[in-house]
Amino acid sequence: MTSSMLYGAENLAIVRGRVSANGLGFNRSELNGRKFPLKINLNCGSSVSRGKTLVAPKCSVSLPRPASQPRFIQHKKEAFWFYRFLSIVYDHVINPGHWTEDMRDDALEPADLYSRDMIVVDVGGGTGFTTLGIVKHVNAKNVTILDQSPHQLAKAKQKEPLKECKIIEGDAEDLPFKTDYADRYISAGSIEYWPDPQRGIKEAYRVLKIGGKACLIGPVYPTYWLSRFFADMWMLFPKEEEYIEWFEKAGFKDVKIKRIGPKWYRGVRRHGLIMGCSVTGVKPASGDSPLQLGPKVEDIAEPVNPLVFLARFLVGALAGVYYVLVPVYMWLKDQIVPKGQPI
Repeated sequence: MTSSMLYGAENLAIVRGRVSANGLGFNRSELNGRKFPLKINLNCGSSVSRGKTLVAPKCSVSLPRPASQPRFIQHKKEAFWFYRFLSIVYDHVINPGHWTEDMRDDALEPADLYSRDMIVVDVGGGTGFTTLGIVKHVNAKNVTILDQSPHQLAKAKQKEPLKECKIIEGDAEDLPFKTDYADRYISAGSIEYWPDPQRGIKEAYRVLKIGGKACLIGPVYPTYWLSRFFADMWMLFPKEEEYIEWFEKAGFKDVKIKRIGPKWYRGVRRHGLIMGCSVTGVKPASGDSPLQLGPKVEDIAEPVNPLVFLARFLVGALAGVYYVLVPVYMWLKDQIVPKGQPI
């Protein structure tokens, strides 16, 4: 059972009141130096329910750089140029190591895309890889793909199954949709570039209809020291409890997390994952989010010192190379280490 926890992918359902998942148990956990009483039982297909404070599994327990201090490629202008070049190889080089078709379908399952007539917005949809999974269940004409990168969207426009989708440029933190517009909000591989993730999730709440569901798929923070170093240089890797806090502050109910990851990682999460969890929440009432926020953290209209921009871009991009190599390293270990043994 211990190996099931460490080396098999877990599904976490996080709701108020109780923490349970079948298998290995422990009674106390420590987050940022503070102890919280809890009970956790972990097995295959584990689920976790929570009281007022989320108690995250061990893989998320660490001290990341605060989300209020954006990493080098978490700034919108750096992210724009980062994807200007990454879009060339994104589907063929990046996705195979971090975001496979099996992972995509597994991550979209909690979104509950049960009707082809649903109105869906895919925020940060990029090249349309995630949208391809959405249109398996929803008519393409009812799906809008939004991204700030015209280079990524150009790739989406080339995909035949997405020809009927609406494809627009836009900002995840300031969506161009009316309040109570969509049945489902999907965002995969985008939050890591948001300077203000809470604002983006607040926008997710606003654009959904009452009873609508948001499904946000993103990274999880590493615990291994070298991976933490590069994660904090590159982009936002939230901790699992941060996702829950952002969703609940925005007003979402029935907030849940499902863990995902490449099969060849065998459930290992210490290096973090660029696509590590699928977080869902339900909008309980019509209208805007009850959360009040101040001015936007980052104004892309403000001039940027070109030397500072270049330095941030180069350092951030170099840090990203580490996470191109990690899945290769894990794949090699999966090939070498016998099945059933820790990697």
